[in-house]
Amino acid sequence: MSVGKTWFTLEEAQHKFGIARSVILEWVSEGLVRAEREEGRIVRINVDDLQLQVDDLTHR
Repeated sequence: MSVGKTWFTLEEAQHKFGIARSVILEWVSEGLVRAEREEGRIVRINVDDLQLQVDDLTHR
């Protein structure tokens, strides 16, 4: 379980992980990364899910 902040804005996630917005959005659309939406717009990304995807990419 994460002790720190679990949900980041899309911009915060991009900066923290250095991942392109399009890649994050692709993972969200594939159901690999959870996202919170407001009025149909993604407002927050689950950082734990994002970290799992990054770890998977770096350990291939």
